[in-house]
Amino acid sequence: MTKNNEGPRVLIAGAGIAGLAAAISLARQTPIPNLNILLYEQAPELLEIGASIALSPNGMRTLEKLGVHNALSDEVGFRTPSGIPQIIRHWKTNQVHSVDTHVNVPDPRHITTRFHRGHLHAALLEHVPRESIHLGKRTVRAAADHKGVTLYFDDGTSAHGDILIGADGIRSKVRQSFIPEYKLRFSGKVFMRSTFDASLVEGKVPILPADSVHWWGLEDTFFASRLVGAYNDPRSTEEVEKSVTWDQEGTVEFLRARYMDWNPIVKRLTELTPYTKLYPNYSGDSLSTWVLASQVTLIGDAAHTHGGAFAAGGSLALDD
Repeated sequence: MTKNNEGPRVLIAGAGIAGLAAAISLARQTPIPNLNILLYEQAPELLEIGASIALSPNGMRTLEKLGVHNALSDEVGFRTPSGIPQIIRHWKTNQVHSVDTHVNVPDPRHITTRFHRGHLHAALLEHVPRESIHLGKRTVRAAADHKGVTLYFDDGTSAHGDILIGADGIRSKVRQSFIPEYKLRFSGKVFMRSTFDASLVEGKVPILPADSVHWWGLEDTFFASRLVGAYNDPRSTEEVEKSVTWDQEGTVEFLRARYMDWNPIVKRLTELTPYTKLYPNYSGDSLSTWVLASQVTLIGDAAHTHGGAFAAGGSLALDD
């Protein structure tokens, strides 16, 4: 597969957080000389898109190990003034129910940090040569044999290499190519996320929390730091699954109606929210192995499709 004067070719399907972190790790820490790392991303441009994402201490430590020190800056990520990851409060009374705590996190840079996903992605991009990233390459399938590995794209082109890393998300085409029977399950939950300038709420919300707060109700929850809400839809899960797509525009009217009887802080936050997007939550069974066909492995959401799990996904992707 590899020419005599070239090192092994590593193909990475996906240039998201997992894919970029894998490229950085391979370039910095691999003992193999002349490793040729190539990333293939379906997006036509690398834009600062997405909502909020949180990294727990293990993810922050991994960023430092990877040398992504720019992501440890307070200019990129948000850490609560108290250092507390989040405060759990009652949905109606606003009383504190419990407080998350860190254990054995001596470096303040490693405490739970919340990012705009686009800003974290941009911080990782600074450490990956742009010429190694091929955009507009939507993977449709992958293959492996004694000659190497191949990625096939929807534009009719393909890429060949020696090793393949599937970092192409929860609906991974790499995983599907080698485990076609693998199925995702819709949880029945849809997350409503909004990220907007703080000036829209500053001075307009009674006792606006400085820390990250998670209000828990009987069925619904509401998280505010970077705004995230999750709700139980009264329709059947089959109906919701068919009607909602990832990153679809939602309606703020529905958001406001859903939380109209909650405490004044939550109610006011929803009234000031300018827009919301919908993120249906899927998960899948754990895999017995992430290594497929000896030359192929999965990382990130492609490997562990656990769905929304309170800041676990991003950190696990980095640790992979």
